[in-house]
Amino acid sequence: MNSLVRCQRLLVGHGALVLLFGFALGFGFLFFLIGEIALWPIPGRIVYQLPGTYDAWRMAHMEGVVNGFGLWIVALVLPVVPLSEGLRVRITWGMVIVAWTIVLASALDPLFPDARGLAFGKNVPNTIAFFLFYVGILTVIWVVAVIAVKSLAAARAEGLQD
Repeated sequence: MNSLVRCQRLLVGHGALVLLFGFALGFGFLFFLIGEIALWPIPGRIVYQLPGTYDAWRMAHMEGVVNGFGLWIVALVLPVVPLSEGLRVRITWGMVIVAWTIVLASALDPLFPDARGLAFGKNVPNTIAFFLFYVGILTVIWVVAVIAVKSLAAARAEGLQD
């Protein structure tokens, strides 16, 4: 199997796992909204108000969905970006790291008070979220910059104007 196909399969597989994680967070969002843990047709219910806020649960759920689909989009565009084999592998693993760090950091916010991760400190969950976001954001900036530079340079070399 060639490197491109392996990278695409890793992105698609991790994208599916991140989506499933986002779906699970969606159930947490649902249980938060209704104030109990209940799934029809499973009998019984647990009356319990999950911690967090509406915005925190919605964001955690959506981060899983958006990042999962984001990995699938990168898998689709990977063949048209002129990358060396080594750089393609680094981009692939970089995007996997981005997806998981962002989704895991977002999942901390609804579960722990003051764990948004927007600034260093406050408490342990917030600091963990901050560092996860930090790694994810720096990595995605690098990935997008490399894709932009490589793609535009190749277009220019082929005589197209950007």
